[in-house]
This record gives sequence, C-alpha cells and structure tokens, in this order.
Amino acid sequence: MSRYIFRRLVAMPLVLLGIVTLTFFASRLAGDPIVSIVGLRGAGNADTVAAARAKWGLDGSIIHQYLVYLSHLVRGDLGISITTRQSVVSDIARKLPATGELAIGAMLFGGVGGVLLGVLAAARKGRWVDSVIRGFAVAGASLPVFWTALVLLFFLYAKTGWLPGPGRLPARIDPPLHRTGMYTVDALLSGNFTLFRQTLMRLLLPSFVLGWALMGGVARTVRATVLDELHSDYVRTARSKGISERAVFIGHVLRNAMLPILTLLGLSFASLLTGAVLVENIFSWNGLGQYTVHAAQALDYPALYGTCMTGALMFLTANLVTDILYGIVDPKVRLT
Repeated sequence: MSRYIFRRLVAMPLVLLGIVTLTFFASRLAGDPIVSIVGLRGAGNADTVAAARAKWGLDGSIIHQYLVYLSHLVRGDLGISITTRQSVVSDIARKLPATGELAIGAMLFGGVGGVLLGVLAAARKGRWVDSVIRGFAVAGASLPVFWTALVLLFFLYAKTGWLPGPGRLPARIDPPLHRTGMYTVDALLSGNFTLFRQTLMRLLLPSFVLGWALMGGVARTVRATVLDELHSDYVRTARSKGISERAVFIGHVLRNAMLPILTLLGLSFASLLTGAVLVENIFSWNGLGQYTVHAAQALDYPALYGTCMTGALMFLTANLVTDILYGIVDPKVRLT
C-alpha cells in the first residue's frame, strides 16, 4: 500500500503538468484579455496596449509565455489576477473556504442523507416508502440545479420566509474573527452562537440544493448494492450461524455496500468544490465558483489557470484518499 501511495504521489505532478498545459493553450482560443486590462478606451491607444502587454507578459510568443508561467509555477507563484490585481494564490485562499463550507454541507446532505435513504429503501423494498425515496432520488438527479435553487428560494424565502435569502451573512453583520474562513466554524470557535445559528441557517438551503443530486445518486446506489448483498452466500451463511439480523446487516452487508459509495463520495466532494458555480451565483455565495465565473468573463488567464489547477489537485487528492480508504475497508485491495 505504501508503494502504491508513493507511485501515485510521484505521478500527480505529471498529471497536473498535463492539465496546466492543456488549460493554458486551450484558454488562449477564447480571445485576447487586453480589453479587460486597459478598458475600451485604452484599447484604442497603441502605446497603452503595448505597455499593458509588456507589464502582463503578453508581448512574447505563446510558447515563451507558457515557459515563463511554468517557471513561476514551480516556485508556487500563480501570478496576479487581472480583475482583482492581487495574487491568485491569495484570492484562492480567500475564496476556497466559502466553497469548502458549502461543499461540506452538501456532502452531509448528499452523503449521510443518501446512505440513510438508500438503506431505508432497501429495508422497505416494494413498499410505499421505497417508491417515495426512489422518486425523491430521481427528482434530485434529474432536476437542473439552477431550477431547484430558484424554486426553493421562491417558496422557502420569498413566500414563507422559513429560511433566509442569499448571502453568507445577514445585512450589516460583520463576519466572525477569521480563523478558517468558514463562517459557521469561525463563529463557533469565537463562541458567538447567535452568529453561528445565522450562518448555519443561511448554509442550509444552498447546501441542500447542491447536495440533492448527490443524495439521489448515493441513495440509488446504496439501495441497489444492499439488495444485491442481502442475497449473497456469505449473508445466508451468517444467518445460518444464528447471527442476529442487525449484526448481519451492519457488520457484513453495509460494510461491503460501502465500497462503491466510497468512490462516489470521494469524487463527488471534489466535483462539489469545483462545480458549485451556479449555486454560488444564485445564492450570492462569494466562493471559488463565483470567482471562476468572473475570471472567465474577463478572460483573466492567471485566475483561470489557478482555479483549474486547484480543481485538478482536488480531484487527484480525492481519488488518492478514496483508494486509501478502499484499502482500509477491503483487505483484498491491500494484498494486490
């Protein structure tokens, strides 16, 4: 297992290099960012354009720009954002906790809720509970995220006021003392339980919207896997030995059913971190997704490269952690 982890860690920089290279050259097909840098008036002035190209390193050939970017990248320098005029590393460090907080909430809804619903559906196979859960799962996987977000915002916020509206904080409320960047965690660490309740309530709706699709996939996978495991030979053997049904279910069926769920949850967490673009924009959640949208609109190449590489690193890390967990759960994996 240690040799496998070492090989994966060695391969990760090569994969990242390939992703950075593809992103670098593909993004240049989108257009020239010079208008975003100097504005519409400045774009008509040749001297202004030439000075801006020299300042931002756009005056050389694309190969030269690529090599210069790689030389900065190996030193941990992702460049300066064209839109914010700040370091891309510091921008990502500020935005990522907000997206991470949203993704963790979505994972709790999607992962924990999906497993519980899947187990309940398998235990009540063929009954009305099973039908309701399967319908709920299909709806979550089928409905567009933006439609779900707008409908739930209309009913739960605009019509009934049961949940607060967009934004991470209420108006005119200062954020808690920065420790992790996640407002719920920082409010809890600061002992401000009123602010913790306010931030938690604002996290519920966008987390549910983002996690509903995951919940549907997890519930269906758990249900199918549990039903398949219940008819396995080892389950019949365990029952014949007089082991209680609860012990058989928890110790045997559920443990083996978790193997495909680990893969689904591991890769889903990385996709939630990088794919929360629509949810963040609808709920005014100032995170990495919203930052990426603004960077794409402005052709902010340094910010785009940084967010793409961050997303790729998350996927690779999630995949590695998932494989390690596979080895912990399934002894057969450790022997291969």
